[in-house]
Order: sequence, then structure tokens, then C-alpha cells
Amino acid sequence: MPTDAPATNRLAQETSPYLQQHATNPVDWYPWGAEALHRARAERKPILLSIGYSACHWCHVMAHESFEDPEVAALMNRLYVNIKVDREERPDIDQIYQTAHQLFNQRPGGWPLTVFLTPEQMPFFAGTYFPKAARYGLPGFPQLLERVAAYYVEHSEEIQQRSGEVQAALARTLADEEAAADELSELALDVALDMLKANFDAVNGGFGDAPKFPHPVDIDFAMRRHAATGDEQAREMALTTLQKMAEGGVYDHIGGGFYRYSVDASWTIPHFEKMLYDNGPLLRVYADAWCVSNDGAFARVAEETAAWVMGEMQSPEGGYYSSLDADSEGEEGRFYVWSPAEVAALLTDDEYDVVSKHYGLDGPPNFEDKAWHLRVVQPLDAVAKRLQRDPAACEATLAGARAKLHAARDGRARPGRDEKVLVSWNALMIQGMAGAAAVFDRPDWMASARRAMDFIRREMWRDERLLATYKDGRAHLNAYLDDYAFLLAAQLELAQADYRADDLPFAVALADALLEHFEDVERGGFHFTSHDHEALFHRPKPAHDSAMPSGNGVATFALQRLAHVTGDTRYLDAAERTLRAFYRNMAAHPSGFASLMIALTEYLEPPRTVVLRGDATAIAAWRAALAREYRPSVMVHAPSGEAGTLPPGLAKPQPAEGATAYVCHGLSCLAPVASLESLRAVLQTGQIQ
Repeated sequence: MPTDAPATNRLAQETSPYLQQHATNPVDWYPWGAEALHRARAERKPILLSIGYSACHWCHVMAHESFEDPEVAALMNRLYVNIKVDREERPDIDQIYQTAHQLFNQRPGGWPLTVFLTPEQMPFFAGTYFPKAARYGLPGFPQLLERVAAYYVEHSEEIQQRSGEVQAALARTLADEEAAADELSELALDVALDMLKANFDAVNGGFGDAPKFPHPVDIDFAMRRHAATGDEQAREMALTTLQKMAEGGVYDHIGGGFYRYSVDASWTIPHFEKMLYDNGPLLRVYADAWCVSNDGAFARVAEETAAWVMGEMQSPEGGYYSSLDADSEGEEGRFYVWSPAEVAALLTDDEYDVVSKHYGLDGPPNFEDKAWHLRVVQPLDAVAKRLQRDPAACEATLAGARAKLHAARDGRARPGRDEKVLVSWNALMIQGMAGAAAVFDRPDWMASARRAMDFIRREMWRDERLLATYKDGRAHLNAYLDDYAFLLAAQLELAQADYRADDLPFAVALADALLEHFEDVERGGFHFTSHDHEALFHRPKPAHDSAMPSGNGVATFALQRLAHVTGDTRYLDAAERTLRAFYRNMAAHPSGFASLMIALTEYLEPPRTVVLRGDATAIAAWRAALAREYRPSVMVHAPSGEAGTLPPGLAKPQPAEGATAYVCHGLSCLAPVASLESLRAVLQTGQIQ
């Protein structure tokens, strides 16, 4: 960098750790905003848009190769207005240009995403990672920069004339939103489950081939279909997938928590990022799987994941951090992998005998032909039999060895942690933590979820609106559909698990903001950005699940549940409009619609609401017992206070003594039930015995 150049660029003023990572680049970076867009229009320069995130390995590679290179930076600065975007803070921008990449290249994009735009934000060329020198069949980045700039100058009018075509192509990627005139039915649910069955990997678990992502919403849907219909294959698909993931290298056997995805079909080698948004829903589905199966391995995974979240991912202020990097000391996975000699030096001979056989250290390396990433190669029972030891003793030996390895690993150079707080990702973790806390009766987990929710309400809820991101005392950016929908679902989960008087009023405020600022009342469904959001090149209305559930699916599910508690039919009407907007696509092409399918399930068969009133000790015992029994279509509330202070769905009288349960289904309520055994019978049969 020339000596007269500033030490930092504009990104130094941003809250995003990813943007701050690029603050010392010699590139004249702008964050997305009016200043950069105005300059591009004023100078008629094309925009180079680079989108990534802090835990992204190939983002770091491209930054080191090109963005830190003064010669490449000089070329970028001369030819383009350069904009750097954190996809986690600006999912609106990322969605638009990932879709454009898919249209242009007929394959999914990824990160880093490299897109060239006109000053009017229209994409005209898109790719992902480009090396500095040509390799992997890709052009060198400097050569690409010059070729795209020359094309922009030579074909400027042609590019401008294509704007309408590109916008129309993006519009066609939206679901066919012509409201379904026919009846919404279970047919779509059956077809969706059949598609999961067709894609299920019976050997390794999961759906499809490599790379494999956890997709907890698909697992959730399968377990719910088993509960609703008794379909045993749906149950086995869910439990097998969770078992294989827990045994595989996509799970951190030393520190707890899941990595983002597996590069292979057998869940052995992950991409080593750890994301908050995966671990929240996975925590909940593992708790549900324990309820279904009583398999202690699922309980252990839930406990270790919750411990990792509270120990490493929760800020002193209460909010949950976003992610852990894949890299440390410049190498992907370095923090997590081992050599047999290193492990043997930390353990006793007895411990090493168990660990090496259980985790495959006695076999060949599985990571880049030089290191061992731990996964279960032999079940512990088989190891005990092979070593002629008592299984319980082997389990204790393994626990002690893992503690030693954990302590030793904590002494290594740690991966970077993205410490921004995102509402949507926090909401997924709050919901998962609260649900698992209820199942396992863990007040510490519940307190963790409450701290995160209290943080969001304190720091990120202003004037009846949410702000999307927070770091270093600053909350900003207009929030998105996912923020409102996921937080509404999380608040309803907290209200069930740990009722507070202000829970439902806040849920109502979120729901009202969702309807006012995001709903497409005429066509149904919810836009990803609010009605007063900045004008972008395209306005998505996403219905498909990605690594996270669809905001439209979660909004529909949560609004229906809120309506059954409050009695406000506006929420039911909005939910039905959303289902009708997307139903034809759901029925014709059900893959990827699991969250909307779950909402459709509760539209067709409304959940039963159980209201527990009376003696606090008895109610706590009833609620704990019910939480351990998998009934996904049942809401259990134990509100405190007089009936006159509660919303209509919960306004049940207090008994003179003991505890009483009121069971309602839609608008109909059964006679009060005075024992836990009778309540179980009612939930099983729908009738008082």
C-alpha cells in the first residue's frame, strides 16, 4: 500500500466483523449504501459487489490472494466502485444476487459471491471464488476484472436494455402466487413425505448425496408426520439421520455443537464453520428425538450442544454470537483435528485404547491424508467387547479422556468468533434452547434463552420495530421477515415453557408489525423486506427453506398458534392467505417446503391447547411430565394471574384446590380434567375417560 494511503478504509466504521476484516485492504471498499450507489451513477462506473461472511474459508482465501494485494486493489479501484457486503447482516442483498448467479450460471452460488452490477444495481456477470492466477478452470481475478470492465464499456447500451429481462427472470423465480381456489388438503403433505423418502440415504442418514446439510426442518417434518399418521418410515428417517449425524464428524465430539455441513455423504468431514442458526433447531430436534426414542445418545448431544452455546456463544450482555470460523492459524480445521501421537501423549494407555478404537485413530487419516478428525468408527459397546471391559467403565473412561482432550484443545489458537448478534439467528437458538429446557427440565438452559430474549427486547426493539444486527453497543439495519417470524415463534415457545405476563403482549406486537410491514394482503404471503425498506433491484418473497426454515413458513405457523391463544382471527386469515399463495407450488413441487408443510398440518388440524391452572407445584410436575412426551400438535400453557387478566385462549378459572387442565381444540373445549392420568387419556383419545 502506498505510504500516503489511509491505514483503513470505510469498512472500519462498520459493526460487521466480516467487513472489519477488510478494513485494512488497499481496496477502496464501500459498505452497501447511498454513497457507493451515488458514486457509481455519477461516474457511470460498474459496481464490483463482493458478498461473504466472517466464518467463510474461501472468503479468507480470496481476500488474502487478491484484496490484500496492492496491484489487484489498484485495478479494482480504477475500474469499479467496490462494495463489500456481509451476507449475514444483509440477507436481502445476498438473496437477490445468489438468485442472479443461479440464473446466469444454472448452478447454485455460494460464498464469496462476486457479482458485477450496473450503477442501477442490475447484475450482468456473477461468479463465486476467483483465484488470483488462473487455476481450477477459473480465470485469474485480475484478468477477469479487465475483461468485465471492457465488456461493460463496449456493451453498455445492450446491458442497460437487458435490465427488464433480468428483472422478469428474477420475478419468475418467485412462487406462483395465484391463490389456490381448491381446498388445501393433506395430499401435499403426503407427496412431501414421499419425496423425503425417495431422497433418504438409508445407509448414512440424511437426504441426498454430498455435500450434506443437516436441514433440521426436514427432520422435524418427518417426526411430525410420524406423530400424526403413525408412519414408521418417517420416524426411522428422522432418528437414523440424527444418529448418523451425532456419530459423524459433522458433530464436535470434544466441544459439542454441529458444524455447518459435511463435504461427504457419510457425515465424516465437515466444513468446519459452526453457525448459530444450525445449532438452535438441531438442539430442539434432538430433544424431540429423545422424547420419541428415549435414546440417551440424543440427550447427550442436546446437553453438550447447549453447554457449548452457553459457554462459547452467549455474550455477557445476553445475546448469542453468530458463528465460529472454519480457520485458525490460516488453516481450515486446524483447531479441531488430531494426530494419534498427540492424543496418546495426553491420555493414559487405558484411555487411549478406548479413544483410538472408538474414534478411528487406529485407522488411516481421514482429513487431507495427514490428520484425524474424530467421528465414531466403532460404537462404545463394541469397543468394550473388543477390549473385554465393562461397558459402563468404558463410558467413564471415554468421558475422562474427552475432558482431557477438551482442555488441551482449548489451549490451541482458537478460530475467530463473529460476535455480532442477529435477531433471526438468536430467535432460532432461543426457541431451541427453551424447547430443550422444557424437555430436560433444565432451568439453566431456560435462563439462557430468557437472557437472549431480554437482550433483544432491550437493545433491538425500538418504536415497535426490530433492528436486525447488534455489535459493540450499536444496533442498526431495518429488520427482515425472518427476524419477526422467527422471534415470534421463539416468544411463543418461551410463553409455553416459562410463562411471563408480558410474553403474549410482546408476541402480539411482533405479529402486528409483521402484518403491517411485510404482508402482501392482495396476493398473500410475506415479503422478505418491509414495505418501507430501501428499494433494491428485486423484492423476494421466499417460500423455500434453505439452511434455515422459510420466513413465510415460520410466520404462518406462529401466527396460527398465536390466534389460538389470543382468539384474534386476523392472524388465522393472514396465515391462510399465505398457504393459499404458495399451495400450488407446494403441492406440485413439495421439496424444500417443509416449514410451510408443518404450518399446513396445523391449518388442516388445529393444535390442541392445554391450559394448566391451580397449585404451582402440581402444575410444574404436570408440565414437566408432558414436556417429556412427544406431542408436537399440543400447546401447553401454565399462565399465572387471574382469568380476567389473561388472553381469551388462556382465560380459564383457577380451581379451589389442586390443579386442573383445560383442553381446547379450535373453538371447542372439553370439561376440566383433574388428574395427569386423565389428561394423558384425553390427549390420546380426544375424550374424557
